[in-house]
Amino acid sequence: MPKEEKKAIIAGLVCSFIFGFSFLFTKKGLEVMDTYHLLALRFSFAFMVFVILRITGYVKVNFRGKSLWPLLFISFIEPILYFIFETIGIKLTSSSETGMMIAVIPVITLVFAFFLLGERPNPGQIFFIFLSVFGMVFMIVMKGKLEVGENLIGTLFVLGAVVSAGLYNVISRKISKEYTPQEITYFMMIVGMVFFNALSIIRHIMNNDLINYFAPLFNLKAVVSIFYLGFLSSVVAYLLFNYMISKIEATRSSVFSNLTTLISILAGVLLGNENFYWYNILGSLFILGGIWGTNRFAGKKELNYA
Repeated sequence: MPKEEKKAIIAGLVCSFIFGFSFLFTKKGLEVMDTYHLLALRFSFAFMVFVILRITGYVKVNFRGKSLWPLLFISFIEPILYFIFETIGIKLTSSSETGMMIAVIPVITLVFAFFLLGERPNPGQIFFIFLSVFGMVFMIVMKGKLEVGENLIGTLFVLGAVVSAGLYNVISRKISKEYTPQEITYFMMIVGMVFFNALSIIRHIMNNDLINYFAPLFNLKAVVSIFYLGFLSSVVAYLLFNYMISKIEATRSSVFSNLTTLISILAGVLLGNENFYWYNILGSLFILGGIWGTNRFAGKKELNYA
């Protein structure tokens, strides 16, 4: 395996680890503020971190002579559409249904990548992609209390999140030849900051509560949550993810989404005193095997994005 691909896979593993633990910090943050307020402060802090990184020279961003429309489009898909769909969908559906639908992101990405990028995974890769999906679904089914389709609107919102994630994987890959991972991530943070702050401020005005907009910054639990989500989950993880997807096919990178979910389960076990059963171990092996196989049996040909 070429060195660049190895670095990309390592980046995928690290960002999956960061994203996996983000659920715990999101849960802690939501104990102090509502979802959109947390997102607003998260992306505001991420933007400030990027400004510091640019000033100190650790991150180089140059949009001169480049069209911003592709960046606006991908930023509209994620973070805006993805987080809105996911937030509303989780509220309206069961955790089992949400988990099952999120698990099929690699399959949705595979379909989009086939039509939009011309990526054609070989039979071995397809098998391992579905093996990863099966591992996630297997754990959810074995856990019991499976509720599917009880709230159609909620299901549609979760489906919107899945489609948004799949599109993001493919479009980020497509525009990676024109923009660096730093440029893509930086622009995403700007759009996320502007949109979610505007949305949150409007909600605070409607609730006659604007005076408390910065109150979470004086709460230790909120500050820790904002730091983790803004710095690690937004700046570091998205930089790593956009780097990974610029180096390997979208179908290969998408299987890391199930690793993220697996790590979130392990984080709940280690830090949240949740139980870990035999079917979690077996499902974990399926997921890890799927990720290994999808990348191990990747073809060597260069893709054409025209």
